Amino acid sequence: MKTQYYTASSLDGFIATEDDSLEWLFPLGHINDTSYPAFIQEVGAMAMGSSTYAWMLRHVVKPGTGKQAPWPYTQPTWVLSSRQHERVEGADIRFVQGDVRPVHEQMRQAASGKNLWIVGGGDLAGQFHDAGLLDEVIVQIGSVTLATGKPLLPRRITGAAALRLTSARSFGAGFAELRYEVPGGRS
Repeated sequence: MKTQYYTASSLDGFIATEDDSLEWLFPLGHINDTSYPAFIQEVGAMAMGSSTYAWMLRHVVKPGTGKQAPWPYTQPTWVLSSRQHERVEGADIRFVQGDVRPVHEQMRQAASGKNLWIVGGGDLAGQFHDAGLLDEVIVQIGSVTLATGKPLLPRRITGAAALRLTSARSFGAGFAELRYEVPGGRS
C-alpha cells in the first residue's frame, strides 16, 4: 500500500490556473492514453481538497443542471475542507477538517490493502508530505506553461529530503510522466 499524489502539471509547475481551470490540460491528450487507467485500478481510497471537490461538482457531476452525472469514483473519498459543500447522493464522500494523520489512518483502513490517492490540490499533498505520509509523486507534465496558478507542490523539498526519480516516460506528444519516491514515506 502506497500513498500517492497523482496529478497533471504544466511545464512550469501549476496544476490549475488561478481560477481553478483545467482547460489547458484537455487538449494535450486523452486520459485513457496515460497511466491513469492502470493507476486507478490500484486505488482503494482517495483524498481531495475543497477546490478539487468543487471542480468535480461543477465540471463532472453538475448537480442541478439537468445534465447531472453520478460521482465517478467507487472508492471512499475524504474531502478536507472547512467549508460546507453539497453532497453527491449515493457517493461515499466524507467531509473532514484538520490534521491529515487521522484521515490517513481512516483511508488505510478503508482501502483494503490498495493504494491511497491524494487527488489534489498541491497544498493537501504537501500536508501529507509534511506528516511523513506521502510515498510517491506521479506527475504528468504537460507541454504548456501557465506563468501563474495553483502550484504542483507548494513546499521546499531539498537536500536529503529531495524526491528520488524512479521513472520517466512520454505519453503522446503532450505529456511526460515522472514518478518520484518520497524519502521517509511511511505507508
